[in-house]
Amino acid sequence: MRPTGRLHLGHLVGALDNWVAMQDEYECIFGIVDWHALTSEYQNVEGISDNITDIAIDWIAAGLDPEKSTLMLQSMVPEHAELHLLFSMFVPIPWLERVPTYKEQIIQLKEKDLSTYGFLGYPVLQSADILVYRGEVVPVGEDQVSHIELCREIARRFNNLYAPVFPEPQPKLTKAARLPGTDGRKMSKSYGNEIQLSEDPNSIRTKIMPMVTDPARVRRTDPGNPDVCPVFDLHRVFTPQEGRDWVMEGCKTAGIGCVDCKKRLLEELVPIVEPLHEKRVELERNPSRVRETLVEGSRKAREVAAATMDSARQAMRLKY
Repeated sequence: MRPTGRLHLGHLVGALDNWVAMQDEYECIFGIVDWHALTSEYQNVEGISDNITDIAIDWIAAGLDPEKSTLMLQSMVPEHAELHLLFSMFVPIPWLERVPTYKEQIIQLKEKDLSTYGFLGYPVLQSADILVYRGEVVPVGEDQVSHIELCREIARRFNNLYAPVFPEPQPKLTKAARLPGTDGRKMSKSYGNEIQLSEDPNSIRTKIMPMVTDPARVRRTDPGNPDVCPVFDLHRVFTPQEGRDWVMEGCKTAGIGCVDCKKRLLEELVPIVEPLHEKRVELERNPSRVRETLVEGSRKAREVAAATMDSARQAMRLKY
């Protein structure tokens, strides 16, 4: 994850819940990729250091266990940069220009100057992040599969040019619901519509109760349509089937009002976030311990990365 701000519910259901479950099945390395933050935020670096600590706190509060997994910081493992440099020598530019997310973000982020090598080469650095640990499985959503395919092509090209050093990693598609924010758009810090993992129950209630619902439901006695209601979209993710059926029936028949719908959502949502908030408060009392966790994780990660780079240098005849 890039350190661009505190994490929200979208990160929890889209990634963290899956990562926590994977810890018991795989030998996992989770990275806070601060160099990647520079690919689009190179003009705004003031908050990166604080964001790194915030993300690490959110990770541990959500259940990532430093005793089970390696939690590391990209810039503390310089082998990422060296492997990225070596890959950049033989990766054709058209490979990068055809990446779908590159084209999309050039259009979507018109207010930023993204005509830089760093932004174009983002997938090469991402591939180095994976292959420096000879990663075999990468948990991704469907929108990132093209990046993993490029990573496989880079590994294949290296192995064909020099020697078989890298595996071709496989994507592990993770179940990730599209989570709406409080205004109905995708939950995002840039929209200001997020519910952060660090928020307390009162703050969550303050955001949920004014949420927009079915615009056609003007009065309490008007039947509603849950399929066009952002609040019900949150019910789909956080409320068990029995509760969803109750909300669906009550909304369509005007048996319940929007306030009742939101109160039921809070009954499901608050018990999920409240323990994270309490754990987070505890971790915030000793941020130096969290930073020490990243330092130790990065040290462990670097041992693996150094061994990989030794093999890569030898394959490219750069070991003297």
